[in-house]
Order: sequence, then C-alpha cells, then structure tokens
Amino acid sequence: MELSFYYLVIVSIALILITKLYLHNHFSKPLALPILGHLHLLQNPIHQSLNKLTQKHGHILHLLFGSRRALIVSSPSAAKECFTNNDIIFANRPLMLFRKHFGYNDTAVGTAPYGQHWRELRRFMAVHALSPSRLPSFSPDVHSLMLKLYSGAGEGYNNFKKVEVKDMLFEMMMNLMSELIAGKNYYGEGYEDLKEGRKFREVVEEVFLLSGTSTVEDFIPFARWMGISGAEKRMEKVGKELDNFYQKIIDDRRRVGKWKEYVDDHDQEKKSNIVDVMLAMQEKDKNNYSDVAIKGMITSLLAAGTLTVAAIMEWAMALLLNHPDALKKVKAEIKEQVGHSHLINNSDISKLHYLNNVIKETLRLFPAAPLLAPHESSQDCTVSGSHIPKGTMLLVNVYAMQRDNQLWDNPLEFMPERFDSDDIVRGDEGYKYLPFGTGRRRCPGESLSWNVVGLTLGALVQCFEWERVGKELVDLSEGVGLSLPMAKPLQAMYKPCMDMHAVLSQL
Repeated sequence: MELSFYYLVIVSIALILITKLYLHNHFSKPLALPILGHLHLLQNPIHQSLNKLTQKHGHILHLLFGSRRALIVSSPSAAKECFTNNDIIFANRPLMLFRKHFGYNDTAVGTAPYGQHWRELRRFMAVHALSPSRLPSFSPDVHSLMLKLYSGAGEGYNNFKKVEVKDMLFEMMMNLMSELIAGKNYYGEGYEDLKEGRKFREVVEEVFLLSGTSTVEDFIPFARWMGISGAEKRMEKVGKELDNFYQKIIDDRRRVGKWKEYVDDHDQEKKSNIVDVMLAMQEKDKNNYSDVAIKGMITSLLAAGTLTVAAIMEWAMALLLNHPDALKKVKAEIKEQVGHSHLINNSDISKLHYLNNVIKETLRLFPAAPLLAPHESSQDCTVSGSHIPKGTMLLVNVYAMQRDNQLWDNPLEFMPERFDSDDIVRGDEGYKYLPFGTGRRRCPGESLSWNVVGLTLGALVQCFEWERVGKELVDLSEGVGLSLPMAKPLQAMYKPCMDMHAVLSQL
C-alpha cells in the first residue's frame, strides 16, 4: 500500500512536469487556423499586433505564418540567447519576396545569407562607405539644410514660418547618400536633377513600404501562384524602376571615367564615391564587382540612410515639440557647450549629453526597425528551453521590449533623463534596448545614424526656434513601412535665432 502511494505521487509529479513542458513547447500560442496559421491575427503595424499577442500569451511566441514557423521574442534574456549562444544559427535571412526583388541576387548586405560573401560585403561597407573618415563629409549637407531654412525664413526674426519637416529631412539625407554613392545631389537650387530626385524618392518610399508590409504570398505558396494580394506584381514594377535608376547612376559614372584614377591608387579611392570605387574594383574582378553587385551595395546604403535616418530625426523633432521643456534643455546645453561662434560639428556631439539622451529615448520609443530585420535558423536549436526547428523565422520585437513596464519606469513617457546612467544599457541590461539590433547582423548603418542624427538635430535646435503648428500636441500615430514612419508627416513652425545670424549669413 505504501509503495503504491509513493508510486502514485511519482507518476503524478511526472505527469505534471510533462504536461507543463508540452504546454510550454506547443501551446504558448493562440489558436491557429488551417492554412493561415496565425496570419489572421496580424494587422498593420505588425509590431503592434505582435505586442498585443505578447501581452496576452507571453514574451516568447511560437506562431505559424501560413506554412512558415515563426519565433517571436520580446524578452531580453531570450534575445540574448538568440544573439549569443545561437548567433551563428540565426545569422541567416529568410527568403522573402522583397529579398528576391530588391536584394540583387543577395548582394545587398542586409539580405545576403550569412557566409564569406556576406562578410566581404560587410567589410567593404565598413571600410569604404561608412568608415569614420567619411563622417566629416556629411557636414556640408547639414550646412546646406541650415542655409535653405535660413533663406526661406526671409527677414522675419519675429515671425514663425511653417515647414514640412519630413520633406526637408528626406531631401537632406537623399543628397547626403547620393553624394556618398555617386557624387551627385538631387535637391537644391539650380540642380537639373530635381525632377529625377523626386521620382527616385517615390520609388524609394514604395520600396520601404513594400519591404515593411506583411505579405500573404511570403507565407502561403499557392497565394503567390494566384497573386492574391498583388504585392509581387507591385514589387516587380517598383524593382524595374529602381533598377533603371541604379543603372543610370552606374552608366553615368562609367562615362565620366573618374573611376580609372582609383584602379591602382587605394589611398585616393577613400575620397571617392562608392560607385567609382566599385567600378575600379570591377576592372580587376568582374565577377565579385559586377553591375549587379554595385546595385546591391547602393541598396544597402540607401537602406542604411535616407528614409530610416530621416524618420529617426522626424520622431525626435516631434517629441521635442511635444515636450518644450526638453527642447529648452537641448538648446541651453548647446549654448553652454558649443556657443554661437560656429555651427555644431562632429567633435561637439560627444559633449552634448542631453542631446544624446534625447536621441536614445527617441529610438527607445520609436525604433527605426521595430522588429529588426527577420532572421532564420540554419539548424535546430534551443531558446528558453524550447526546441526551435531549422528554418524557423525569428522576429525580435524590440518595440515591445523597449516599452515593457517590467523593464522600464514609465515606459510610455518621454524621459531622456533615464539615460543619464550608462548602466541602463550595459551588460545584460543592454538586451532590453536594441534599436539597431546586436550580434553578427547588427545594423551596419548605426554609426552613420548616430552621427548624422546628432549633427542635424543639434544644428536645427542651435540655429532656429521651433514651435508646434497649433496648440494641439503633435500626433504620434505610427504609419506602415520598413522605417516606422509617422502616420501624419510632421509640420512645424520655425524662425532663425538672432544669436546665429552671423554664422548663418556666412554659409
């Protein structure tokens, strides 16, 4: 009798443990529908839909997107496990429609599979495109923006003027990146390429929209064959338009012939634009530096800049307009640390701690890639005790982590002061704050973003007074797209600062 009792206890405990393990591995998810899986639960913006599921079902979700397994992580400990113990396993990208149509045979750094080819692309970008030596070359574009705003204000130091913030920031980033890529500008007085630049902008915005939108064809094979959503046709059309722009850029640079000077002069090539550098390399290695590879690199650089960086700055300006006390603090800090004798420069940025806190807090609330770029497991692995099969798509919901009230005090409040202590994002704590990702596939444009955002935002506050268009707060609703745009493009009122007249008039 006594043995039977102990036997019953042991069996009961074993059943409880097995049941818990089974539930953990198989039922930590909402009900899936045949064929669709959990796709019916997803609405745009996708990161918000997944955040709601996380709040209901837990920080680690095992979902089915049609026929594709998906692991959704919004826990710092699980994110750390994915990007440390399993970093190589999750270093690949899933095959998606946007990768097929905009990835140029996997020559774009962001979409290329992990391996030697990807390492060479990443190294080229780090050495030739986004190296620290390139940073000073970004200042002229920031100065041009300040001059444009100053000239547009006329003589009115007492009257505010309205400006479309998104447009001005995108145009600046487009000039900055096109100068880096091909040594040309699309925007500004006297530019013959203004019409071409506007068309290019339309295409780039469409690429970002299509790349950041959930597409049923990515997850259900027969939906792709039937063209249910029409997304692939749109991608094919936009992809051809994008390719035409890229080919024109390459042909123009090839015709100019400047690249010939860099074939054997490796010091000089660091001063050149990226297309010329790659054309010089093409002369020696046509396979690895084909026109397709050049187009892939252009795509990588446009993804690292343009809309992504412009969106970060737009959100930062919107938050400052809604929090005038924070705007005053930034202005006071710039006055104390930089003064009015010169425009803020790269060497000033490190001294502006509160400005940097504002940028960090902006990226916490509105990360440029709220789900990071999708990863895919190249073999079976384990995350938080759960078996993850090969071919599982990984999405890390940094948007959810960075707004989690268990990880942050008053997470929905704009509080730049929370970053006064570096400990908040150091060590294991750092995995709750991943606006640029981490691990091998960390965003290669991170340094570009920090420097350009700091330089531009600092100059805008230094040179001008800013106000909201009306008394109502700026609408912070989120739009749809790869770069987390504002649903309503930001407008603002500005006027030049009297203290900066001497500097601005000399630009």
